[in-house]
Amino acid sequence: MRIGIRSIIAALATLAAPLVAAGQPATPIHRIGFIGNSTPALESNLVGPFREGLRERGYDEGRNLAIEYRWAQGDYARLPALVAELIAAKVEVLVAAGTPAGLAVKRATTTVPMVMVAVGDPVGTGLVASLARPGGNLTGLVSIAPDLEGKRLELLQEVAPKLSLVSVLINPANPFTVSSAEQIRAAAQVLQLKVHFANVRVEGDLDQAFEAIARERPEGLIMVADRVFLHNRARIAAFATRHRIPGVYAYSELVEAGGLMSFGPSYPGMHRRAAYYVDRILRGANPADLPMEQPEKFELIVNLKTARAFGLAVPQSLLLRADRLIR
Repeated sequence: MRIGIRSIIAALATLAAPLVAAGQPATPIHRIGFIGNSTPALESNLVGPFREGLRERGYDEGRNLAIEYRWAQGDYARLPALVAELIAAKVEVLVAAGTPAGLAVKRATTTVPMVMVAVGDPVGTGLVASLARPGGNLTGLVSIAPDLEGKRLELLQEVAPKLSLVSVLINPANPFTVSSAEQIRAAAQVLQLKVHFANVRVEGDLDQAFEAIARERPEGLIMVADRVFLHNRARIAAFATRHRIPGVYAYSELVEAGGLMSFGPSYPGMHRRAAYYVDRILRGANPADLPMEQPEKFELIVNLKTARAFGLAVPQSLLLRADRLIR
């Protein structure tokens, strides 16, 4: 039987195809770890922008990127174990928010790079040597600015001119809150206000804190940034509404849940920006040489429905400064 030359060429091409494919380098898949402080549902507004930021830089999950997620469920005591799991999974970069997560990574490894998102006082808590040159294996984005807590007290005083006593929700288990408490005391003295601190280390402490605040009968409430409070935003907003206590919070999510006002950086924006740091590190940059970024802008969000329910007249000057009004 005679075989045509075209048939022979086609057969050879078919045999050679797998060899060519085998010789081509596979697309490398980068593996990063993401430590969430609460749950996937409660942090979807943060994870989404982070993933979008990665896609903008050419990283697609399933093609050249794999993200290992771990969730603390609002319990900082779980962080060391979660960090250990991600290190064992051989991730190239760890991403996590807040001072407790940053400290857990710092204690666990000096080699796996870490991108911190919305960390409070990285220099004061010993996480980094300086913002300009962090040193070690940590870098990322800072969430505070000088006198941020004082500004929140001033905003509260604007909407509640008869303010005399303010309760403060604070987590003493978070080292960052030491400097925040100092800011609050200093600002309260200048504004001639009394402050009452209600400590909440874990979710189970909330009811006791609420009872203590109710006994004090404050005219206002502020909250120091901490993911335990973000995780329990619905309960905090409901408590403030039930007792008609106007509050200024660190997270816009508290206002969306029914709180009066929030003043702080854009946390979704910081998570999107974290993708820049991840990209730089995956391309070979040393985190020690990547300066940490501070917020350029702080957002004021006001819930006018809550103001009406509390019988508060929000000054026009404050409304004009608001970045968003919830009507």
